[in-house]
Amino acid sequence: MAKLTSLFICINLICSCGIYTFTGADINVNAKTVSIPFFQNQASLVQPSLSYKFTDALQDRFIQQTNLNSVRTNGDLHFEGYISDYQVKPISISSNDIANQNRLTIKVFVRFDNKLEVDKSFEQSFSNYADFDSNLNLSAVEEGLMDEIITELIEDIFNKAVVNW
Repeated sequence: MAKLTSLFICINLICSCGIYTFTGADINVNAKTVSIPFFQNQASLVQPSLSYKFTDALQDRFIQQTNLNSVRTNGDLHFEGYISDYQVKPISISSNDIANQNRLTIKVFVRFDNKLEVDKSFEQSFSNYADFDSNLNLSAVEEGLMDEIITELIEDIFNKAVVNW
């Protein structure tokens, strides 16, 4: 009987505070929808598929790892923003003034509106990068590097918006 009582108390504690998932998301129990419109690429160097890849990845993360339904506009949780920077720079120079390593950096500006818990809303830039050998042509490694960076950016955005650790 004590085990059953303990289980009942644990379930009540979890349910009374919000929705908890195995991803660590703490989403208000009244939140039912998320809206994530297309993130335009406003960087000076434009990679054509980046906007689509980023937007799809952010939408997928919320659809797959929360119980929220995706809507076009006015979700209980609403994200919008744009890709503000996409650049490649040398980071390690040899004694011959030749780059040994290059760094691909992607920066995204995000405006998050939590309509149920306004104090959790934010506007913030997120940036991440991946390094690659300068002997490699960017076009040969670009897709993989973009995927890696997008994964990290989405993780950071998801954690900031709905994981309160």
